[in-house]
Amino acid sequence: MRDVIITVRGEHETRVAPEEAVARLTIRTEGGERTDVMGRATDAASMLRAALTARQDAGEIREWSTGRLAVRSERPWNSEGKPLPLVHHASLDVSATFADLDALSGWLGEIAELDTIQIDGVQWMLTDATRKAVEADVAAQAVRVAMTRATAYAAALGLAEVTAVEVADVGLLGGGSPAAASG
Repeated sequence: MRDVIITVRGEHETRVAPEEAVARLTIRTEGGERTDVMGRATDAASMLRAALTARQDAGEIREWSTGRLAVRSERPWNSEGKPLPLVHHASLDVSATFADLDALSGWLGEIAELDTIQIDGVQWMLTDATRKAVEADVAAQAVRVAMTRATAYAAALGLAEVTAVEVADVGLLGGGSPAAASG
């Protein structure tokens, strides 16, 4: 008997609580005096660096980094088309990878009240080891689902044995098939 080709899809999904979080924020200051604007941004950065270093030393933060201080000026115009004094802006991007998610929550609550801090977002993540283990488990579960489906089709056709001949992620199969059955 000729081989019967059965093509099926297997999928599996799991949810895993995050283990780390990257908090991204920006220190922003503005005003009419460039030196004052830069000074307030630098002071806020110093305060933030000290807090981040203390949290890193306590094991709450795995790593953190800051960008460089950016300063720009703009000249606004009034409704009559007349130039107004320059407005200076300073900004500094900061990111911190928290291993202690409870500490992250408390820290965000503290810094959210500072007028020089803008919280840009939090990216929730797994450690590399957990991500790889979860990906492997989900892939194995998806293959089991596909094999169960292929076996059901084969049984309906009166075939006894199913052998996987090709496995791929969605969209990656060429002209082949993921499972073949024979009687």
